[in-house]
Amino acid sequence: MIRKALLILLLCCLTGPVANSRGVVANERREVAITFDDLPVASMLQDDPSWKEITRKLLRTITPNKLPVVAFVNENKLYVNDPDRVSLLKAWLDAGLELGNHSFSHHSLNSTALSDYEADVLRGEEITGGLMTERGKTLRYFRHPFLHTGRSIETRQQFESFLRAHGYTIAPVTIDNSDWIFARAYENARAANDARARQRVAAAYVPYIKSKFIYFESESRKLFGRNIKQILLLHANSINAEHFGEIVAMLRSRRYKFVTLGDALTDKAYASTDTFTGPGGISWLDRWALTRRVPPGFFQKEPRTPAFVMKLAGVDSE
Repeated sequence: MIRKALLILLLCCLTGPVANSRGVVANERREVAITFDDLPVASMLQDDPSWKEITRKLLRTITPNKLPVVAFVNENKLYVNDPDRVSLLKAWLDAGLELGNHSFSHHSLNSTALSDYEADVLRGEEITGGLMTERGKTLRYFRHPFLHTGRSIETRQQFESFLRAHGYTIAPVTIDNSDWIFARAYENARAANDARARQRVAAAYVPYIKSKFIYFESESRKLFGRNIKQILLLHANSINAEHFGEIVAMLRSRRYKFVTLGDALTDKAYASTDTFTGPGGISWLDRWALTRRVPPGFFQKEPRTPAFVMKLAGVDSE
């Protein structure tokens, strides 16, 4: 009997953690920091009432759930049509949330001269930094637009030195996804008055985000033998305004604890070597895997955006 018990224990150790039907591993620690990009709003809808409604709905989910969100701003959007768009940023701060710098113009470091890119970063803190200071806070996080970090190690190192000199910490992403494609399809369906298509996009959205979590959790276990403190990237768009609450419920069902970005970055995984200089904007889990030169099979079975969503969004590739 003892020998049988020992054999079972040995098999469990060899096969690793086993997920249940929901993809949840028993007794696994699960923590995630939630971040939003492209504030005030990322939308094809350019009218201010729509932007106010998207902001209101997002905060209506974030606030009662006490989510310690960091939201990244592109200040060029504040100078279009209505200068009162600054009030939308104030609404995030009034909700007790934190703002970060996403650059002024949302340029790519892969295709922009470093000096121009750095100037754009500084321009992107003029209003946001002042709003944070008014509340006794410091602008401290930067996120690369498109998650593009430069096409050479030298460029990356020079820019990271620039960020440190200006008091910034890079905000990486581990749970990457194409919510922006869903949002575009969602808005196209609304513009076409196609309620059925809109409902179909919405029905596919949360399961897609869940599948991304399961995939990147698996990557995390392969690389680190555990599920690290994850960082989720979403955008301040229409589909999240109306369905982010369902994502929160999904994460709670998977026993996730919501943590600050600062807390997530204390995970030792984020000190991993990253030599990625490719053209894509990809998850840091993918970057660490490529740095370690994992075999191609490591990246198999990553969930893709459904073909009908791609078609409705008018997007050829992710």
